[in-house]
Amino acid sequence: MKKVYKNEQISITWRPDVCIHSEKCFHGLPQVFNPNNKPWVNLDGAENKAIIDQVNTCPSGAVSGRYNHEKQQDESSNSTPTIEVTPNGPILVKGSLQLKYKDKDELKEAKITAFCRCGASGNKPFCDGSHSKVGFKD
Repeated sequence: MKKVYKNEQISITWRPDVCIHSEKCFHGLPQVFNPNNKPWVNLDGAENKAIIDQVNTCPSGAVSGRYNHEKQQDESSNSTPTIEVTPNGPILVKGSLQLKYKDKDELKEAKITAFCRCGASGNKPFCDGSHSKVGFKD
């Protein structure tokens, strides 16, 4: 599932199923990203460049953005995936990967996929940010 928010110049995509709730988006630009509002993304809250710069800080890739005039492509689709174990958090896989899970064969074409390490995620095998709530430490 994904939700897309657009204005004339930019498109912001949110994939809640891979969000680890790091809260970088709304702590960085609370006038744009406010989980208490519906919709929670207000593209009139800041300059387009500031919004794109902020979404690029998302550690899980759940929030991404692009300028509408740019050709939409997955930057990672032709790259070898890299794996990063984050301190006290998820395993991040950067690049496209093939995931076999629950008798399904799914190609994940994403910049970043976050996998749970703490065991508390309600969206296993993906991280949902529960490591923060349960106090998971390395």
